[in-house]
Amino acid sequence: MHGSKDEVIYVGKALSLRHRVRQYFQPSHDEGLKKAQMVKNIHRFEFIVTDSELEALILECNLIKEYRPKYNTMLRDDKTYPYIEVTLQEQFPRVLFSRKLKKNGSKYFGPFTSVEAVRDTVDLLNKLYCLRTCAKKLPESIGKERACLNYHIGQCLGPCQGYISSEEYRINIAKAIDFLDGDYKEILKELENKMMMASEQLDYESAAAYRDLISSVKATAMRQKASQSDGEDRDIIAIASSDEDAVVQVFFVRNGKMIGREHFFINVRVDDSRQDMLEYFLKDYYTGTPFIPREIFLQEELESAELLEKWLSDKKGHRVYIRSPRRGNKNKLVELAEKNAKLVLDQDKEKIKKEEGKTIGAMKEIASLLELPTDSIIRMEAFDISNISGFQSVGSMVVFEKGKPKRSDYRKFKIKTVEGPNDYASMHEVLTRRFKHGLEEMKENGGVTEESFTRFPDIIMMDGGKGQVHIAEQVLKELGLSIPVAGMVKDDHHRTRGLYYQDREIPIDRTSEGFHLITRLQDEAHRFAIEYHRSLRSRGQVHSFLDDIPGIGPKRRKALMKKYASAEAMSQASEEDLADTEGMDSKSAKNVYNYFHAMKNT
Repeated sequence: MHGSKDEVIYVGKALSLRHRVRQYFQPSHDEGLKKAQMVKNIHRFEFIVTDSELEALILECNLIKEYRPKYNTMLRDDKTYPYIEVTLQEQFPRVLFSRKLKKNGSKYFGPFTSVEAVRDTVDLLNKLYCLRTCAKKLPESIGKERACLNYHIGQCLGPCQGYISSEEYRINIAKAIDFLDGDYKEILKELENKMMMASEQLDYESAAAYRDLISSVKATAMRQKASQSDGEDRDIIAIASSDEDAVVQVFFVRNGKMIGREHFFINVRVDDSRQDMLEYFLKDYYTGTPFIPREIFLQEELESAELLEKWLSDKKGHRVYIRSPRRGNKNKLVELAEKNAKLVLDQDKEKIKKEEGKTIGAMKEIASLLELPTDSIIRMEAFDISNISGFQSVGSMVVFEKGKPKRSDYRKFKIKTVEGPNDYASMHEVLTRRFKHGLEEMKENGGVTEESFTRFPDIIMMDGGKGQVHIAEQVLKELGLSIPVAGMVKDDHHRTRGLYYQDREIPIDRTSEGFHLITRLQDEAHRFAIEYHRSLRSRGQVHSFLDDIPGIGPKRRKALMKKYASAEAMSQASEEDLADTEGMDSKSAKNVYNYFHAMKNT
């Protein structure tokens, strides 16, 4: 179901779409308050026909994950668990921290509940076996660059320099894999022998280093438990809810031992039952978490349990059971998970409300100050200009959604049409480019898409007062757009004092959350513009004469400087010799040759 801005607001499935959709619009069919609110916002339907219920379930999960629809119950934080990846597809494999399983030939271990434990384990393995941590493409890049610091301090075997063969290197990788499979005895024995040997040779510094490594191995062995598909692997899941808040608690049992737990906050809609929330949680969670246990214990029986079992079994490659135990130790585990969920909900309720006060509550406060509908502001865009006496003027656009920065939608603008320190003209250019780009993309795509430029803000926040606001209003008028514009006004001490809106200044309570949000937005716009300007200044200060020659970019410049000891030596080279440089072609070589000979003639 799509909303008025063509955004996806709900994804669902049904055996009979015609029957299901008709139900939404029948007055006699009570779907509850949530469905009633949703129906009012439906602009159009889009449907996909599948061959089976299972295909429909998989598609539903994927689409919900992609579009995050407003009226679907979903995980609030969308957590993913860490894995350890061994890149066996590479000639010189690496051991890496990863949050995704990819079909790329790597071997994965996990998932783990502790990010810290995974990072410690990766660091430990790299130190124990002197594995490479760089991202160089080997063997193609062997000998092309100097060895890194890790090689010089004895923490890498130097495969990038050809100091070790692939076969020898893979012996250490095999030992690392044994370690990850749970074989710690050989490693501990080897480290203890090295510690004793170093101690006998009075090399106490090395002995202490081995002692610390032994401690790390033992700590890792205590925390890390292997997950095997033929063992007693279970996830115990229970939910606690109150009003619009809900917490799901998951206990992880691997090989019959509880290795950890995690809680998740989920978005709750009006009329959602506990069964609804559990079902949506299972679909959302196991879509993003590749490890699936043999058994899943729930506090409620689900109508769709059989279908979910089939889906999970297909994903795992082995039979998966969804059970709702009613007695015995298994039921006690579910009750324990529910108690923990309630505890987290009670403890974090105030924290959640405080956070929402800083974000969503602050946006409602700003809307109220400007006499706009309290729920009308979701997306805010703020703009700022930065320059030094007009040198390399730049503009910044920062985006806040629901009171939080959305950094993926930030944009930088290098001023192209304005010379000198003219902030108003620069801002006119930035705003014109931003909204023209958005209108053009909408025309090409037939409406609003996930691309940030097609999504216009609910309010524009200008870093300044009357002048900046009028510039923004002028641009919107020229483009035929209607978006509220407010200016964030500062006092003589450069501190935010109020908002300029509809030709009047509105004071703000400095202790309010709305004021703090405006300050954060203003500071972020300023920081982003300054950061971009600083990077351009840095680039401008590091300049080579080769940068002025057409066809010579960073790679060719580096190759030329590596081949020729000085500019003098380069100027004496023939076109053929220049063309023989790595990465050069005849046209670029001719440009370099002509550059030097033109200099000689002048």
